[in-house]
Amino acid sequence: MSTTKERILSREVAAVAIPAGNTIIIPSGARVFITQTLGGSYTVMTDSSLVRIDGKDADALGETVTDSTVQTSTLADGAPDPAAVWDQLKKVYDPEIPVNIVDLGLVYSMDVSKIESGEGHRVDVAMTLTAPGCGMGPAIAEDAKNKILLVPGVSTAEVRITWEPAWNQQMISEEGKMQLGLI
Repeated sequence: MSTTKERILSREVAAVAIPAGNTIIIPSGARVFITQTLGGSYTVMTDSSLVRIDGKDADALGETVTDSTVQTSTLADGAPDPAAVWDQLKKVYDPEIPVNIVDLGLVYSMDVSKIESGEGHRVDVAMTLTAPGCGMGPAIAEDAKNKILLVPGVSTAEVRITWEPAWNQQMISEEGKMQLGLI
C-alpha cells in the first residue's frame, strides 16, 4: 500500500473503472492520484472516477514497472507447485479493499489437474465476491487468471465466480481481519 501521490500521465492508458468494471481510456496529461498500490496494480482517482491501472502501465504514472514473473519451479512430474498458485492468488486485490482475495476468504477452491492430451496442467479456481452487484468481478477474475498463468507448468486456467455459499466476514482470515482492523 502507499499514501496518495499526485501524478500526471505521461501517455494514454487503459484503465478499469471502479466499481463498474468497464474499460476506459485516460488521456496523456491527465492528473491522477494514486490511492493504493497492491498486487502489481494501481488504484487511482481521476477528476471524475476511481480506476485501476495495470502494473504494466506503471511507467505512465512515473512508477517503476516491476517484473511479474514467478520465480519458482515445477514439481518433479512437471505439475505446477500449488503453493506457487496460492502465492499468485495472494497478489490479487479488489481495488476497493486493501486485502488480497485469499485472505478476504473469496477463494473457495483451487484445483490443479493434468490436461488429458498430456500438454501441461490446468488450474481451476472457484471464487466469490463480497457483493453480488460488484462490477469488478470479471476484472478481478481475469487478474487472478493472468497471475495463475505465470506459474511454471500451468498451461490453462479458469477462474469461475460463484455465489454459493454466500460470502460473509467470518470467511476473512485472521491476517485479513488484522489488516482491516477487525481484531
